[in-house]
Amino acid sequence: MTITPYLHFKDNCEEAFKFYEKALGGKILMVNRFKEAPPPPPGAAGNEGCGDPSTSVDMSAMGEKIMHIRLQAGNAYIMGSDTPPMFQHSGKIEGCSIALGFESAEEGEKVFKALSERATTITMPYGETFWAKGFGMLDDEFGVSWMVNGGEKLAP
Repeated sequence: MTITPYLHFKDNCEEAFKFYEKALGGKILMVNRFKEAPPPPPGAAGNEGCGDPSTSVDMSAMGEKIMHIRLQAGNAYIMGSDTPPMFQHSGKIEGCSIALGFESAEEGEKVFKALSERATTITMPYGETFWAKGFGMLDDEFGVSWMVNGGEKLAP
């Protein structure tokens, strides 16, 4: 089994993923845009706002916005999309963090510094803790919370 974070953005998914590609040293493997999606079959949830006529939205109006994107960094993946207007989105991802783990404190620090370039809040600067040689926490301008861990300390 794999567990893959799927991030929802308010109109800036592509910008976020291009930044993550650089900061994480990864590669964007797939990009699908709303304009590429076929219309849903009659009676199916989709353009009619998931069955609720009061939220009717033509998904083709999302045009160039990201319907689905996938980034690989090392042996891990992050996926995401822009949120269609029929779904409420504050622009901030709340209640979770993406935790990154690195073999060495130096690798972790490199990625923490890269992510920090677009941080709105550094909750905990990167530094030594009782469990790791390096750890730091930040929130980026895209509303994503990151925890970066490098160089685990082994139990005595």
